[in-house]
Amino acid sequence: MKLALFDCDGTLVDSAAVIHACMERTFVDFGAARPTLDLTKSIIGLTLDLAIAQMLARPVDEEITAMTARYKEHFTLHRESGGAPEPAYDGILPLIDALAGRDDVILGVVTGKSRRGLDAILANHDMTKSFFVTRTADDCPSKPHPAMVLECCAHAGITPENTVVIGDAIYDMQMAVNAGARGIGVAWGYAPVDALHAAGARHVANRADEIAALI
Repeated sequence: MKLALFDCDGTLVDSAAVIHACMERTFVDFGAARPTLDLTKSIIGLTLDLAIAQMLARPVDEEITAMTARYKEHFTLHRESGGAPEPAYDGILPLIDALAGRDDVILGVVTGKSRRGLDAILANHDMTKSFFVTRTADDCPSKPHPAMVLECCAHAGITPENTVVIGDAIYDMQMAVNAGARGIGVAWGYAPVDALHAAGARHVANRADEIAALI
């Protein structure tokens, strides 16, 4: 049996536009310069407080904690006001359906999103039942700490050696290495392909339909 753990933002769905809009509003609220889209993309994958701290190049402090709470308010308002949902990348939904139907693979999600945010995305794309185990920023330390992977392994009863982490961020690949799992990068997300290889990716898929053969 293999355990395939997918990142969410930048891997399953393209959420950069929504994340960036909420980040811009948060920074403006606190009198900070608007971040560039590239800066926002560079932190997607980290838990929110660490992401904002990295964007501002300082440690997590009281203001960072307050900004984290404000970002969550903006994100909730986006959803409740009928904002456009994050679209799934081309080929992802058929891939997840195919993998969920295999007898030799168990699926999971490991993400820096909140539990509420992940649940909303999976429900929106009718993927909830496809994933046996999930870990979020509400459950574990931020990537690249290996806890998300190791807890999923323990829950599924599968060793890290038989686990793959599929993601678009260097943090995903670093987390896989730290957990003793195999990292598969995806080229359609937010990190350059060479950066994924440097972070420990064994392979980098250019299309979703390439992943099934790599697991």
